[in-house]
Amino acid sequence: MLVNRSGTMVVPFMTIYLTSPAMGYSIAQAGLVMGIFGLGAICGGFLGGRLTDRWGFHRVQLAALTGGGIAFMILGQVKSYLLICICTFLLSVVNDAFRPANSTAIATYSKEENRTRSYSLNRLAINLGWAVGGALGGILASINYHLLFWVDGGTNLAAALLLRIFLHPETTKSVHHPRELSDKPVLSPYRDRTYLQFIVCTVLFASCFFQLFSTLPLFYKRVLGMPEYMIGLLLTINGLIIAAFEMVLVFKLEGRRDNLYYVFFGVLAIGLSYLLLDVLPLSVYVAYFCMAVSTVGEMFAMSFLNSFWISRTSRANRGGYAGLYTIAWSTAQVIGPTGGAEIAQRAGFYVLWWAVGGICLAAAMAFRYLRQSQIIVAYD
Repeated sequence: MLVNRSGTMVVPFMTIYLTSPAMGYSIAQAGLVMGIFGLGAICGGFLGGRLTDRWGFHRVQLAALTGGGIAFMILGQVKSYLLICICTFLLSVVNDAFRPANSTAIATYSKEENRTRSYSLNRLAINLGWAVGGALGGILASINYHLLFWVDGGTNLAAALLLRIFLHPETTKSVHHPRELSDKPVLSPYRDRTYLQFIVCTVLFASCFFQLFSTLPLFYKRVLGMPEYMIGLLLTINGLIIAAFEMVLVFKLEGRRDNLYYVFFGVLAIGLSYLLLDVLPLSVYVAYFCMAVSTVGEMFAMSFLNSFWISRTSRANRGGYAGLYTIAWSTAQVIGPTGGAEIAQRAGFYVLWWAVGGICLAAAMAFRYLRQSQIIVAYD
């Protein structure tokens, strides 16, 4: 995961790339491409979840990493807007089929008592890679945007090779929990009412969260006048803070409260970080401060979101639950960047941050309501 995410640089710089003088597309067109990326991710999440339950997580991860690496390289060579949209969709389908398989793999290799820390460890690798990718991406974008696609694709292929060598099913062992098979019914995620409510809350939150990697970099560039290398540095700081503190935070908090308690505060902090962009006087220092606030919120929200949904699964249906969770984030990847870009173009970034901040606060309250309803059910 560290190797794979060290090449994460195409998505955060995609809107800047498409609106650059060399490409010449509008903010709305760039937002539509990001929305198409999310649409493909919905299909990839559903496909990946189904195939994981049928073929196993190792095969799906291997195929997704290999196919995604090739697709990134192809996307960097196309210029036509129609071809960019088609290639983006296909890339996203293949790339996001990886996520349900990866989530299932973490659950399989971890124990129930350390599962949240296991997801945090995976996120540590993701954010260390994100820090490298953000910094390197900013430098490469300053030289030539096409380098981003080659490096992102190359790290996918390198990760596939490492997965094949070090995590082959014949040489790795999973952790089996007999209770998961006997105590939990094999329930479809589409019939789990509480889980469906959780998915709706997640879509609301994730639609706001994705502004961090779509419209926010564009805001830094156009409104604050920040160069690409500085935007990359800002993304790097986000990854480094998470890598340094999230594992410690989760270790201290895991098991003390239910998962949604921490999710509420995390989503609330991210919503406030958007509102502060309108409330505080604009400057580079404010951008860094708001990123720090959202990073704290991200540390609270992300790991415990994973722990909540995984707690409702068994080994027999985990791929399906993981697939629907991936679909939730992918749906948000359609709604968030597309809607955010439209608002930014038609009404300006000032209106956008009020809207996104308000929706994020509403999502926080929805998670709180879901938590309270869970407590009532448990008490009854």
